[in-house]
This record gives sequence, structure tokens and C-alpha cells, in this order.
Amino acid sequence: MLDEVRKIVGDALQLGERANTLQEDTALLGNLPELDSMAVVTVITVLEEQYGFIVDDDEISAETFATLGSLTEFVQEKVNG
Repeated sequence: MLDEVRKIVGDALQLGERANTLQEDTALLGNLPELDSMAVVTVITVLEEQYGFIVDDDEISAETFATLGSLTEFVQEKVNG
């Protein structure tokens, strides 16, 4: 699932080849200038469409987007219900 989330983040932020450098412990917020508030919304929307879940506003936090790993963990939890 990490690879899938990496691809989604890379595509949403238009990172191109830079997406391949994202690892589980790669910081997202504060590290990727492309990841602004609008990009967070885009990433969440794509994740919702890809995996068929809904993210409530109160579920979104800086901790969720801290690293690629934390985002992947969030997605996994949503998929597993």
C-alpha cells in the first residue's frame, strides 16, 4: 500500500521522478513545498476515490500528513474500517 500512496501523492503534487525518492519516513508537511492546504484536499479526494472511503474534516491532522508512512497508516486504517 505504501507504493500506491506514494504514487497518489506524487501524481497529486506533480512531483514527477521526485516521487520515487519518497520513503516511509519522508516528511511531507513542511518538507514538500507543493503540499499546501489545497494539495492536502486533492490528495484526500484522490484517496477517497481510489479506496472508496470518506474522510471527515475532523480526521485530518498534521500528524496524518507528517510522513508518507503516517499517511499510509491512515489510509490502511480507513480501508480496514
